[in-house]
Amino acid sequence: MVLKEIVNRYSVREYLDREVEDDKLKNILEAGRIAPSANNAQPWKFIVVKSPEKRQKIAERTTWGKFIANAPVLIVACKTQDSWMMGGWFDSAVLDIGIAVDHMTLQATHLGLGTCWVGDFNENLVKKLLNIPKDIRVVTLLTVGYPERDETPRKNRAPFSDVVSYEEY
Repeated sequence: MVLKEIVNRYSVREYLDREVEDDKLKNILEAGRIAPSANNAQPWKFIVVKSPEKRQKIAERTTWGKFIANAPVLIVACKTQDSWMMGGWFDSAVLDIGIAVDHMTLQATHLGLGTCWVGDFNENLVKKLLNIPKDIRVVTLLTVGYPERDETPRKNRAPFSDVVSYEEY
């Protein structure tokens, strides 16, 4: 049941010094690849960064993302095109990439791995390090690895009745 992965997923910032198996990584990337997108535009490209040197350089230029250096894998999610919906006023590409990355986080959790979305990064540095073309935007980073601890931290979430209503606001 996918709800188990949703409940157990948390932002992992401490990883074991253990390589992520290629078949598990490919499985995680496949979950992102097959995610839905507006008009099936698939406005994404995912760059896998295993190089400790590159991860270290990216981590050094963050305020909150120093743990990037210790994660065995970094997935860089790029926006390759605009994807218009809602009558043309809303570019859904970033939302579509968010859905794809969330699919990856849930698949990683299912496989016993941890992830963390990282929004604190220097886009120009990432683009330069990874030879990303100027017209492509880096939307988010995702660290992947084996969590250092086994337990899922408790999450403080708003009550159901505060965030859900039926038929009207």
